[in-house]
Amino acid sequence: MKSEIYWVEARDLLLSLAAPVAAEAVALAQSAGRVLGFDLTAPEDVPPFDRSAYDGYALRAADTVAASREHPVTLAITETLPAGKVATLPVKTGQAAHLMTGAKLPEGADCVINFERTEFTETSVTLFAPLKSGDNVVKRGEDVAAGALLAPKGTMIDAGLAGTLAAQGVARPLVYRQPVVGLISTGSEVVEAEDPQPDGKIRNANRATFTALLEKEGCQVRYLGLAGDEEAAIAALIAEGLAACDAVILTGGVSVGDWDVTPAAMERCGVDILVRGVAMKPGMACAYGIRDNKLVLGLSGNPASALTNYCACVLPAIRRLCGRANPLPAEIEMTLATPFKKKSPATRFLRGRLDLTGGAVRLACPKDQGNVVLSSTIGCDAMAVIPAGSGPVEAGTKLKGFVI
Repeated sequence: MKSEIYWVEARDLLLSLAAPVAAEAVALAQSAGRVLGFDLTAPEDVPPFDRSAYDGYALRAADTVAASREHPVTLAITETLPAGKVATLPVKTGQAAHLMTGAKLPEGADCVINFERTEFTETSVTLFAPLKSGDNVVKRGEDVAAGALLAPKGTMIDAGLAGTLAAQGVARPLVYRQPVVGLISTGSEVVEAEDPQPDGKIRNANRATFTALLEKEGCQVRYLGLAGDEEAAIAALIAEGLAACDAVILTGGVSVGDWDVTPAAMERCGVDILVRGVAMKPGMACAYGIRDNKLVLGLSGNPASALTNYCACVLPAIRRLCGRANPLPAEIEMTLATPFKKKSPATRFLRGRLDLTGGAVRLACPKDQGNVVLSSTIGCDAMAVIPAGSGPVEAGTKLKGFVI
């Protein structure tokens, strides 16, 4: 077991132990936000034929070589082709087909002129400038060539990928199953949000916080319950979670006080504890373990501490569980828009909101970064990392960090 290790070491350890869940086929309409479970290789060209980029006329470029205002070229119209209709006649010398945007080029035609550049009647079209072969033609395979890798396994399905799947005729893509993560709250002082709040009690903010965090990543959350501070009760919920879920997260009871029994409860039900504490602030108190290849992650009961540890160390493992090929949050350099006046003996994480005004990447940090101050996390979308041993940090300081 390791104690108070560097946060990157903790993150990478958890990431190495996480494996994607099984895959399943789902309807394309329900696939947004899911993670692709196969390499999407194009089985066909898109578009599957040469087509017109404009409403206009398909013709032979060779017929227009001498066209000018002084010497216009007039061509006979063979037929009219709306998009989706295939020509019944080839285009021969001295001819053109009237067609709409997206219509397949007739045999013999090799270019298109938009109607605004012509004079036309129902039976003929007149051109005043030459065209080159390929002008205004969307070539077969111009969007996608058959055999091209469009998206590797582990890509999250966004609007572009959903449309690409549809264009390739993939109506039921194979995606990773949404992992089920069990959530346990501990602490005799905690009551649920919907229950009365007796004197001396606090409401269970962690349940809602982690439900939102996990669902954002595509997990299904199974709330296992509130266990108080009883080792046996916590162990029973952990065992229930291990039987029904792909991972278990607990909040509370991971420090070193008399009532911090979560690590003992983990061991009681056979969890091998790998880490006790990470050298970071906030979020140092934690207990990471594993049983039957399932992660059991004990985090602080203090909401902001638990959230920070989750974002820095746990989140990549959750994303790997979801099947993401690139689970690490994007690392960026940012400039502090506001100062932070405290010293940082250990690595410190500042939460804040990215500000891209003027093209610069700034991080605006709430003043109160305390362990228990959950309200200052509202709207936060990034964290900056202050190296261990740093003094107060002034506004304008450049720090590395990551998007959450």
